[in-house]
Amino acid sequence: MTDTQFQIECLSAELVEMLMRRYGWDMKKALDELYSSETYKRLCNPACGLFYEGAVYVFSYLENEIGTGVVN
Repeated sequence: MTDTQFQIECLSAELVEMLMRRYGWDMKKALDELYSSETYKRLCNPACGLFYEGAVYVFSYLENEIGTGVVN
């Protein structure tokens, strides 16, 4: 596993925990939402550099996407 993959995995775990707390979802629902999101696709694209950001920052994108259906 590369450092980039490790960062993405760690960040993903934090985002799932945040989704579960914020929305009261179980782990499966939170994982489904994260993995099907455009935010996650961008997180996994090293060219975007989103994996360098903190969980709270990335969560703001994810939360906006969940609320509006659009990533800003």
